Amino acid sequence: MITTPICDFVQAYASAQPVRMHMPGHKGVGPLGFEALDITEIDGADELYAPTGIIAESEANAARLFGARTFYSAEGSSLAIRAMLALAAAGGERPLVLAGRNAHRAFLSAAALLDMDVEWLHPAPGEAYHSCRMTPGAVDAALTRLGGRCQAVYVTSPDYLGHVADIAALAGVCHDHGALLLVDNAHGAYLKFLPGGSRHPIDLGADMCCDSAHKTLPAVTGAAYLHLRQGLDISPARVREALALFGSSSPSWLILQSLDACNRLLADYPAMLADFLPKLDALKARLSARGWALAWEEPMKLTLSARPYGWTGDALAGALAGSGIYSEFHDPDFLTLMPTPLNTDGELARLEAALEAIPRREPLPDAAPEYRAARAALSVRAASFAPRETLPVGACAGRVLAAPALSCPPCVPIAVCGEVIDAGIIERLRYYGIGACEVVRQ
Repeated sequence: MITTPICDFVQAYASAQPVRMHMPGHKGVGPLGFEALDITEIDGADELYAPTGIIAESEANAARLFGARTFYSAEGSSLAIRAMLALAAAGGERPLVLAGRNAHRAFLSAAALLDMDVEWLHPAPGEAYHSCRMTPGAVDAALTRLGGRCQAVYVTSPDYLGHVADIAALAGVCHDHGALLLVDNAHGAYLKFLPGGSRHPIDLGADMCCDSAHKTLPAVTGAAYLHLRQGLDISPARVREALALFGSSSPSWLILQSLDACNRLLADYPAMLADFLPKLDALKARLSARGWALAWEEPMKLTLSARPYGWTGDALAGALAGSGIYSEFHDPDFLTLMPTPLNTDGELARLEAALEAIPRREPLPDAAPEYRAARAALSVRAASFAPRETLPVGACAGRVLAAPALSCPPCVPIAVCGEVIDAGIIERLRYYGIGACEVVRQ
């Protein structure tokens, strides 16, 4: 039986109707209804970055479920990403990380704060900017070229569109070169619990990874994990120091309770996935038979390539919203839906009916500008902290980007701070609806 020590403590405290002479200022009452469960680090509770009691017990429960060394984040995978990179960069030398260009902006903020050098692997010709297939061959060639100077390789898998990298093969390549493999698994926490066996990065050989519990597990927004493989020579104290370096000293106890309660639910998640995934596979098959182009292979993501059906992803999202169905992500080319076992059969039926009602049109031509690597004039850190000004995209040619140019979602930069904005970048920015950029002041 999996315990829920954080939830039990907070509920007992709230039920006792205490006089709250501590933070937060709402004193357990308020308009949202959950305030009684919102506490701080009072006596008898615990401290997230130095746990010895209920948080330590809850994290141990999660560690057993994931088969890893597991640490909670109440600030999403963004905090776990920064901590993971800080741990990989430790050692005194200027860190160098090999990364796929579809990295989340949290990676860039870590690179700026840690003054990391980044060697990018870029999308292949014809590949979307938010999906960068990092093949074992490409990683091996890059690490060979870098000659042992690279401390870590950073992979985003699954990505926003549903591509899943060959983590096992990448782990082998990285370890052959003496580099750590770090995985942004924010979209893939559920991969641990697949009925056919785990496809979680830690089980496939990754050294560290982040999971966003709130993206695919029954947890509230902001709930996440940092996992380290067993045997990795990094002490728990160092991990907690890295999390505390970037994290708030006042983590949300509502999020911590959600992570705690999620442990008990995860004991049933394999059975829930075993029931749900065949239904989702059947839906995908029926959609494909009706002419919908499904993109990539992630088990619990439904990504439609919209233009072959005669629509843009943005227009599809609008049509679905008219039926009361809201997507995770859309752009001119793709529509991403993220169902989970918590979606009912009735909701899947509503989605299918809504898609069936969308008429097929003449295919739209591929209009996405081809991705081309840009020249970097400054490091990520130098550009991020430089004096800046905001200009319309059309006035940015030749200027150096001071902040990542992106939309959220997917929070993947179209251009990276420090790069010189050229005609190709301007074309991509306009295509994806970005009208202004922050550039380094001249």
